[in-house]
Amino acid sequence: MSDRRILGLSAGNRDGSADILLKQALRAAEEAGAEVQMVRVDDLALSLGPGAGADDSGWFWDQLMESTGLIVSTPIYTRTIPGKLRLLGDKISGPQADVAFTAEILRMRAAGEELSVNFAIDERVLRPRVGGFICVGGSLPSYWKSLALPLMHTLTASAQIGIVDQVQFAGAGSPSSIVLDEAALDRTAELGRAVAAQLGREYDDLDYRGAPGVCPLCHLDAIVLLPDGIECASCGAGGRLEVVDGRATAEFPAEGLRQSILSYSEKLDHFHEVQETAARQAADRAHIDRVAAEYAAWDRTLASPAH
Repeated sequence: MSDRRILGLSAGNRDGSADILLKQALRAAEEAGAEVQMVRVDDLALSLGPGAGADDSGWFWDQLMESTGLIVSTPIYTRTIPGKLRLLGDKISGPQADVAFTAEILRMRAAGEELSVNFAIDERVLRPRVGGFICVGGSLPSYWKSLALPLMHTLTASAQIGIVDQVQFAGAGSPSSIVLDEAALDRTAELGRAVAAQLGREYDDLDYRGAPGVCPLCHLDAIVLLPDGIECASCGAGGRLEVVDGRATAEFPAEGLRQSILSYSEKLDHFHEVQETAARQAADRAHIDRVAAEYAAWDRTLASPAH
């Protein structure tokens, strides 16, 4: 395991704009003294279910755990990110990817405390990691890109990989055309250097280098309007909307920041919520199993010819 290794993940076509931007970031990081390697999502075998064939998600997880930095570059498809990138994120997420689940299970096991529901964990997830996100699309209006970065954060939130920079580009409508945008190439090199410069730092000591955004934690602008306030659609931080002289501003008090899924305290609360829910439901296990068996016996499933 290297203290200076950055893993690059490309979700785009080989030699396409997302691929090029990732290489630009990794080259800059390498020049700054980091060890770099990259993986393409399209080169990974990702099964869709049990017994569906080869699956490289475990291998990718090991590559990530052997790194202290992660840079992900993706094209934008209809406002969001490719499904295969989301599939990879789903397959490597779960309790083994959660820093609070891992730390608390280790603590409870050492103290001899009972776990209502036990999980397989990977202690390597507790190592500090930093990351950066790159998104590139063809369409120019902002509303064609608004879901990409929020979904990128779902890849790293559980493992508390600190995102120190994130960028989004437009206008790359034809294959590899991002090479025409020198400003984009320069900005992406900045991202690579920002990640390389902060390898090994603890989460609370990171220096965010990207655009500030509305949310002070994930630095994004996706906001949910609630009857009694606002909520960051990406990380869940809670706040309020204030209008002064006709200008709307978002305020996030300390208690609102605490509910963000990026905060360790919320991760810890989530762990104990899972444990307490399992403990309450244990008394109803016989009933749960009986009713579930009734639904399992009712089957009108259509099977495709391939199956």
